[in-house]
Amino acid sequence: MMGWYGDGVGWGGWLVMSLSMIAFWALVVFAVVAIFRTGREDGSGRPGRRDPLEILDERFARGEIDETEYRARADVLRTSAH
Repeated sequence: MMGWYGDGVGWGGWLVMSLSMIAFWALVVFAVVAIFRTGREDGSGRPGRRDPLEILDERFARGEIDETEYRARADVLRTSAH
């Protein structure tokens, strides 16, 4: 019963199967990245807008600004929000 299908698919078949498998896995990776991409709150592709006080808190925590500058900027942000 050996040889029913001739000599198999040959090198062309293996090439097509290999390229198909690479394309399939590339599509899977692309889909996973697209699903779990962060920062797209409005669907426009741009990162979502962050709260200015949150950014100021992070800058103060990293030591980029001192306490005096932090309090002055926080006061301005809080008064302009009203």
